[in-house]
Amino acid sequence: MSLEIKRKRNNTDLLSIAIKLGLFLIALALLLATLIFYPVVVKELEYVVSKPNKNMSVLASKSQSGGKIEPNAEIVAVDPEFSLIVPKIGANSKVVPDVDPYDSFIYQKELTKGVAHAKGTVYPGEIGNSFYFAHSSDNFDNANRYNAVFYLLNKMEKDDLFYFAYKGNVFKYKVSEVKLVSADSVNYITGVTEKKSATLMTCWPAGTTIQRLVVVGELVEK
Repeated sequence: MSLEIKRKRNNTDLLSIAIKLGLFLIALALLLATLIFYPVVVKELEYVVSKPNKNMSVLASKSQSGGKIEPNAEIVAVDPEFSLIVPKIGANSKVVPDVDPYDSFIYQKELTKGVAHAKGTVYPGEIGNSFYFAHSSDNFDNANRYNAVFYLLNKMEKDDLFYFAYKGNVFKYKVSEVKLVSADSVNYITGVTEKKSATLMTCWPAGTTIQRLVVVGELVEK
């Protein structure tokens, strides 16, 4: 076999390897994209197909309804001790209190249990800012399981309502602001206010860490 033929064969083999490697990388990228964004797409489809009733009454426990729940009219908190309920997007999640928002090792673990309440911020119904978050995670299963609670936060608009069940009581908040902020913005956690406010924050777009989506609400006094 001549040297020229060998060279051509080697070039062909290298091209074949390069093509196979390229196809493998494309398939891997598609798989990763599916793992990250599949739950988002599912939530969006669920929202479109069976749009939740944003005017549902929120109860801390079944006992408050006399033991009977009206379908699509009432929603019972998953945990009367501490839960977040957002009727417009069908969210109803346990809240994990006093989670350090600056320690990823701690909050990534706690986010496998529910939405996190930031340590050092006030509780529902109190004066000041009560802060809640569901960050993206490097663990796809954990991220998809609980960040899904906030995947549809972009549907929230001014004057929409969200609720907290806290120690058996229900606190209603009306949205005053919805905005995107930079990933390193911390003023929504550390800000001081004389109002009774609550802030919900998640990474945006869902499944990434590019920006933060912030929803701010103020307590609706009875």
